[in-house]
Amino acid sequence: MDTARVVRRWPGFGGVLLGTLFACASLTPSLLPRTWTYQGVMTAVTALIGYGVGAVIGALGRALIPYRPSERMRRLAWQALIGGGAALSLVALWYSHDWQRDLRALMGMDTRITWFSPLILAVAVVLFALGLLLARLVRLGGRKLIGWLGRFVPVYVGRAIGVLLVAVLVAVFADDVLFSAFVARVSDVSSVANQGTDPGVRRPATSLVSGGPGSLVAWDTLGKEGRTFVATAPTAARLTAFSGHPAGEPIRVYVGLEAAPTPEAQAALAVRELERTGAFRRPVLAVLGTTGTGWVDPSIPAALEHMYDGRSATVAVQYSYLPSWVSFMVDRERAARAGRALFEAVRARWTELPADGRPKLVLAGESLGSYALENAFHDLGDLAARTDGAVFVGPPNANPIWREVTVGREPGSPVWRPVYEEGRTVRFAQTPGDLYRPPGPWARPRVVYLQNASDPVVWWTPALILRRPAWLEGERGPGVNPQMNWFPLVTFWQVLVDMTSALSVPPGHGHRYNANVVDAWAAVAAPPGWDAADNVRLRALLSSS
Repeated sequence: MDTARVVRRWPGFGGVLLGTLFACASLTPSLLPRTWTYQGVMTAVTALIGYGVGAVIGALGRALIPYRPSERMRRLAWQALIGGGAALSLVALWYSHDWQRDLRALMGMDTRITWFSPLILAVAVVLFALGLLLARLVRLGGRKLIGWLGRFVPVYVGRAIGVLLVAVLVAVFADDVLFSAFVARVSDVSSVANQGTDPGVRRPATSLVSGGPGSLVAWDTLGKEGRTFVATAPTAARLTAFSGHPAGEPIRVYVGLEAAPTPEAQAALAVRELERTGAFRRPVLAVLGTTGTGWVDPSIPAALEHMYDGRSATVAVQYSYLPSWVSFMVDRERAARAGRALFEAVRARWTELPADGRPKLVLAGESLGSYALENAFHDLGDLAARTDGAVFVGPPNANPIWREVTVGREPGSPVWRPVYEEGRTVRFAQTPGDLYRPPGPWARPRVVYLQNASDPVVWWTPALILRRPAWLEGERGPGVNPQMNWFPLVTFWQVLVDMTSALSVPPGHGHRYNANVVDAWAAVAAPPGWDAADNVRLRALLSSS
């Protein structure tokens, strides 16, 4: 390889300019705090994105604009860029420490953080240089290809074919080699993890949960999260201790990926399990959506079980064993198919019961689990017509009903706490008090969305690339840094990175909802006699567990 040909050209002015601006923008605060190591990597990647955009703009400018500045003007421009860029970078690095401390203080976190600004700069520069070198190797290969093609076809044809071939090869390599290899590796690791069992989880002795005695679903087919779900159901003794009067054992039905070949077959098996356990004779039956690994937030079933003294039933199926963010990219349609299949199968059996002998049929799902269940309905009206209520927690921005309601919110209501049709059916909450706003009537069935203003799972969308989001307009939501700004491409990348630490913040921020589920269930499906004091006691219990 001719190393001189790879490094002989000084980086382009446009690339350096936008790379510097993007790098400085990456140091500004986003939704969640981050560590100095994350910041160094993030700054490098953001600078590479900016450099690529600037290089393309520069190339187009040179091709379309015949004017060429003098050598003196170019030298002055470079001096101004280097001096100004260095000064701006140092200022951004200096303030980045305070920005991160302010954000942590806003969320009630420890503000004594380790923030090595020189190391952030060193990591960013080294990774940026490696990325730029790789890009130049690709460009050199493209030029070699164009030169070879020029022997057989006209120059302009060779350039067009060469650029197209390089673009296709890079796209194929990124998608079919890098991304596919990454997904395959994650799949292998997740598959092995799915076979494991968390410490302390034992096969249950009760026949009222899947995997127990008489179950139609074998214990070893439940998957890791399924085994945890059924084995951690609260005992009658624990429920009695909470309520002060005799409680029963809750029903938990779960069907893992290995139990049936298709989502429809899983749903049919789940219905047979519900029939076996007597779930359709309970006062309330909750269809739960799972995340990518098959996980169910333990607060969601536990809150309902404590409210009903264990006389409840919950059912869920596993559609993937990949982490949620990977499932969102590669298994989203499977999640939607699983959600539709499970709800339709359960409701079909439920409608066969006498109208006065049916349990309340409610839904709940967190993150990708909410997406899976929303896809069982055409719109909010359909959801309200065919269920007795729903609790959706931390919904992704892609949720179809969530988007319909959010876009159609009343003028003047913020996107992070929208009001839709005067709150008659659906309400959004970050704190319990939000459920009582607006103060008008709230008919049944009710739908609740729990969403934190600082939850990147809720707010990340490809639209962030080119459009300033509504949640950064006007009044900011609780926990959103007033110093956060929107930058094209940069904010998209910042919020995407925020998702990796969405669970590393206190409850009420990021993707942490915990005991807020209690108030949501109380609003949607509280049993007779349940009051605000019961809410407080149950919130305290679930917060401490």
